[in-house]
Parts: sequence; C-alpha cells; structure tokens
Amino acid sequence: MTDPSWDFRDPACQDRLLGVLRREIDDTFALVHGPAAWDAPTACAGWGARDVIGHLVDTTEGYLPAFDIARNGGTAPQPHGLRIMSQLVDEGAKAFRKVPQDELLDRLRDDAHRMLEVFDGLSAEDWGNLLVPHNYMGPLPAMFYPIFQLVDYTVHSWDIRQGQGQGGPHGITGDAADLLVPLIFILWGATADTSAVTAPYSVGIRVSGVNGGDTRADVTSEGVQFTPGSIDDCPATLEFDPATLTLVAYGRINGGTVRGDRATADQFRRLFFAI
Repeated sequence: MTDPSWDFRDPACQDRLLGVLRREIDDTFALVHGPAAWDAPTACAGWGARDVIGHLVDTTEGYLPAFDIARNGGTAPQPHGLRIMSQLVDEGAKAFRKVPQDELLDRLRDDAHRMLEVFDGLSAEDWGNLLVPHNYMGPLPAMFYPIFQLVDYTVHSWDIRQGQGQGGPHGITGDAADLLVPLIFILWGATADTSAVTAPYSVGIRVSGVNGGDTRADVTSEGVQFTPGSIDDCPATLEFDPATLTLVAYGRINGGTVRGDRATADQFRRLFFAI
C-alpha cells in the first residue's frame, strides 16, 4: 500500500472513506424502498431487511453518544467484549421490528446524517488520537468508527441483495472492498480463538486490489500476528480478491484459493468466531 488515502488508519483517507460511505448509505436506502423489500429475507440468518435497518439504527445510536463522551466527558458503559457481540447485536436489531417502515427509515436517515457530520468534523489529529468508547471493544481511535460504518452498510447491503436475489449475480463495489482490506486483518486478530493451538504454524495471505499484497499470519496459542512481507516459506497460502476477503471474514461465504497444504489453511480458517 503506497497511497495513504486508501488506508483508513491515515487521516489522508478521510475524504475518500466518507465519500464511499455516503454512496453505500444511499445504496442501502434504495434497496429497502417499498413493503415487499421491507419484508424480504436477507443473507443474515433470521433477519429480514427490516432487521438490517434496525441493526443500523441500533449501532449508529450507540456511536453517537460515544463520541459525545469522547468530546465532552462522561462515563462509558463497561465494554461487553466481542464474544457476546453477535447475540446482543441480534437482540438490538430485532427490538425495532414493531416500528413502522417509514418511521424507522426516517430515524436512520437522521442518525446517518448526524453520524456523517461527526465524521466530517474530525480533525487530522482526532482521526488517530481521539479515543471513543466502543460498546464491545472499549476505547478505540475515532478512525475506526467510519470504517465500521462502511462495513455495516457495505456488507449488509450485500446481505439484502443476496436475500432479494437481485435478478442474479451481484457483488461489492471495488472501492468499498479495497478500503475494508486493512480492517480485515485487525478483525481476524481480535476474533481469533487460538486456545486449542498446540504447535505454532504460519499461513500466507495474498490479496489483490489497491490495498493488496502478501501478509504472513503466524499462529501460536497466544494469538495471530500478521506481518506484511514474504510468504514463500509458508506451508499454505490463501488468495483473495478484496470483496471475497471481506465476505469470508464476516462469515458470509466460503471462498478464496488455497495453495499448498489444505489442512493448514483449513485450520487457520477455523480459528475465528463470529461477531
């Protein structure tokens, strides 16, 4: 990666990231117009499109007060940890099932507008240094919140399209997928359960696209360490395009190309719990 405007961890990425996020937000609203779309199933087990919108409301309305605490002080709730995240996220999404479609969509439009105003107002110093309490992970630099929102709108719009059929094949837009690549390695590091690892091993990960390259994953019982660089000596290599990497990491599909020892590659893929 040579262009910092593609790396969400760099404040140079702010304009690009927020521009792509705005488009993904607009695309999501377009997918849930009309009663038939509202009741349609999605790729998320047990969720209809209405539940995706409920989840987006629930998530955004957790982020907004977190930024207020970061700016103005206050006491943040004790973080839950990631293990219970999928359960609590499911409960939060379904809590809005009785809210009428127009009312919930208007609420999300207002939430998204206010959230984007917060992101627009972040200075270059804020981007990496303003610590904002996260309900599951504790204090995180502000830069994580716009990329988390990009995950929410990009992956969940894919979920909606998958449920609706969309008349055939569909995918994730290239710029959104490219922006998400650096986050995937952070996600994998945070959700790896290596307690059953008895002997260290390594896997190579090769990704195409703007943020592509080779990354070595060194696995021990203490966790997974990701290091960009040579993967020539790894017994197994996984190859992904950016969208497939994203959908695999978020548990939507089984995919990717395995080169070398399949058992080692499969062992690596089984390390991660869902959030």
